[in-house]
Amino acid sequence: MDYKKEYGELKSKIRYHMVKYYDEDTPEISDAEYDALMLRLKELEKEHPGLVSDDSPTRIIGGSAKRTAGVNVEHDVPMLSIQDVFSKEEVLDWVHEVRGLHPDVKFDVEQKIDGLSMSIRYEDGRLTMAETRGDGFTGEDVTANALVIPDVVKELKGTKDYLEVRGEVYMSHESFERVNEKQELAGKKLFANPRNCAAGTLRQLDSQMVKDRGLSMMIFNVQKGSPDYMTSHTEALNKLKVKEGMNTVPSKLCTSDEEILDEIERIGELRGQLPYDIDGAVIKIDRIDYRRDFPAGSKYSAGHIAYKYPPEEKESVIRQIELSVGMTGRINPTAVFDPVRLCGTMVSRATLHNQDFIDELGIGIGQTVIVYKSGEIIPKIKGVNKDKAPAGGAVFKIPDTCPVCHFKVVRLEETADMKCTNPECPAKIKKRIVNFVGRDAMDIKGFGPEYIGTLCDLGYIRDISDIYRLKDKRDELVEKGLIGKEKNTDKLLKVIEDSKSNDPERLLSGLAIENVGKNTARTIMRHFKSFDLLMNAGKEELTAVDDVGEITAASVYDFFRNEGIIRLIKDLKDFGLKMEVSSGEEQSDIFAGRTYVITGDLTHFKNRDELTAYIENRGGRVAGSVSKKTWALINNDAASASGKNKKAKALGINIITEEELLSEEKDL
Repeated sequence: MDYKKEYGELKSKIRYHMVKYYDEDTPEISDAEYDALMLRLKELEKEHPGLVSDDSPTRIIGGSAKRTAGVNVEHDVPMLSIQDVFSKEEVLDWVHEVRGLHPDVKFDVEQKIDGLSMSIRYEDGRLTMAETRGDGFTGEDVTANALVIPDVVKELKGTKDYLEVRGEVYMSHESFERVNEKQELAGKKLFANPRNCAAGTLRQLDSQMVKDRGLSMMIFNVQKGSPDYMTSHTEALNKLKVKEGMNTVPSKLCTSDEEILDEIERIGELRGQLPYDIDGAVIKIDRIDYRRDFPAGSKYSAGHIAYKYPPEEKESVIRQIELSVGMTGRINPTAVFDPVRLCGTMVSRATLHNQDFIDELGIGIGQTVIVYKSGEIIPKIKGVNKDKAPAGGAVFKIPDTCPVCHFKVVRLEETADMKCTNPECPAKIKKRIVNFVGRDAMDIKGFGPEYIGTLCDLGYIRDISDIYRLKDKRDELVEKGLIGKEKNTDKLLKVIEDSKSNDPERLLSGLAIENVGKNTARTIMRHFKSFDLLMNAGKEELTAVDDVGEITAASVYDFFRNEGIIRLIKDLKDFGLKMEVSSGEEQSDIFAGRTYVITGDLTHFKNRDELTAYIENRGGRVAGSVSKKTWALINNDAASASGKNKKAKALGINIITEEELLSEEKDL
C-alpha cells in the first residue's frame, strides 16, 4: 500500500475518533482499537520522518474547547497528555533511561482514573477557577459545576500562595447506575459508560444536574505552587490529602524494577473490584526537577508514562440460553450468565448469533465463558474455559421447533440461520407490526411495542391490515384502556388514519421484506412508481433497479408471490393507503451520484426528514457521517466546532447551507 496514502487516511480516521471521544463523548471504537491506530501512525512517522506535519494527531491533544458549560479560558499551565505504552518492556526501557541519568530516582505508580481531566486554581486560599483540558492550551471554565462536586475543596486550610492542582472528574459505578435508571424511566437514551456520562455532565450549563448526577474527583498532580509543593510529587499529594483534605489518587512510591512491575500488576488486578473505572497505571518521576530532563514533545507532559492494560475480560457461568424469534422468523439465541462488571456496567446477556457460533466455541448451559465488550459497549462471548467444563456438559443445540408457536424450524441453505416456517407465528407478527409502525416505515408515533404486544395477545391485531381496523373497536379499546384513556386512544387512531397518506416507499419499507430497508424501498419505488407494477415485475426487471442485486430481487419477487401478501396489499389498498408515487412529486436526477450529510439547525426545511426527501427525490442520497465519499456537508453554521464540521474540513469536503443547496438546483 502507498504509505503516503495510508498516512493521510490514518490521520483523518484518528482525528474523527478524537472528536467522537473528547468532544462528543460518543466513542465509536474501543480504547484498544484507537491505540492500535495511533501506534501505526507513530510507526509510519518513525519510518518516514518527512511525512510528519504539525497537525498530526501525535502532536496535538485530543479535544477542543467547547462552548457548552462556560466561556473558553487559556490555561495557566498547559494540560498535556501522557505518553502511553503497552508492554512491561516499554515501561522498563523508560525507567532504565531515567535511572541512567539519575541513579537515585524514585517513581510514583498510581491508578489512571478513566474520566475527564480538570484543573483547579486557588488564590489566597480560595477556589477561583476550574477548567477542562480542551485542546491542552485552552479549555472551558466550569467553575460553577466544580463547586457542586463534593470532592472539590472550595477553601484551603493552610495554603495562601497560588496553587493549581489537576485531577480527574469521574462517576462511580453506583452513581452511573442510578443515572441510567433515571434515564430509562424517562424513556431517554442510556449512557454507554461512566466516562461518557461524567464528561457530558461536567460540560452542562445546569449545575443542578451536575450535583444530582453525583460526580466525583481525584487529584493526581500539582500543576503550580510554592516550593514545598514542587519538590516531591508523592509528598505534594500527601500534603494535599492530609493538610487540605483533598481526595488524591491512590499511589505507591517505588524504587526497583520489581516494585514498579508488582504495583502495575496489583493495580491491574483491582480493576474489577474498584467502585470506579481505571484504564491504566501511571508511572511518574517523583523528583519534579528531574522531569525536565525527559521532555516528551508538544503533546505529552514530561516525566511520566501511562501503562495501558489490555481490554477487560471476565469469566462467567452460563445459566440459561434464551430463544427469541425475529420478524423474518430467524431464531436468535442469547446467553444469560452470572452478572459481571465490564467497562463500568453490569452485563449478564450476550448474543450467541447462530448454531455455527455455538458449535465452534462449544457453548452450553453451565459452561464457564470469557466475556468482553466489543467497542467497550456491546457484550460478547470470546470463548469457553474448557478446564472448568461441568461434568456431562453438552453443547447447546437450537431445537427444530419454534419456541413460540412450536412449528418446524429449518436451517436455510448456505446460511447459518434457523427459521420458523409458520407464516402466522405470533412472534413474527408482533415484530413485523413493530417494524411497520416504526420511524423508518409508516412512522405511527405513539404505537409502542407494549401496546402492540397487548393488542396482538388479545386478538385485536393478527396482521398489518388489522391496524386500520382498530378504529372500528374504538369504544371497546377506550372501555378496556388498552391504549390509554379516551384522549390517548383517539390521538393514536388519528395518527394511524393520517399514515394512509404516507409515500408508498414507507409502506414498502414497513412490509419487512428481507434485504429491503428504507433506502432500498425508496430506490425501488422511484423506479416502479406503483405497487401494481412492482408486484408484477419479474426478477430481471428487479435486478435492473440500481443497488438491487439478485438476492434482494429474489426476496422481493418471492414476497409478492405469496397469496397472503397479495390479500394484505389488497386490504391496505381498500383502506386507502397510498400505493402510487404522486405524479406531482418533484423528482429528477440532478443530485445523482452525490452523497450529502446534514447537521445543525435547519431554517428552510421543517426537519431533516423533509430535507432528506428533497435530496433523494433528486437522485442524491443522505448519509449519517462524513467520509471521503461525501459530496458536501449541509450546515447553516459553517464556523461551528461540531465533529462533522471538523471531519469535513479535515477531508476537504465542502460545507454548504440550505440556501446554497437550493440555489445549486436553480443553477443546474
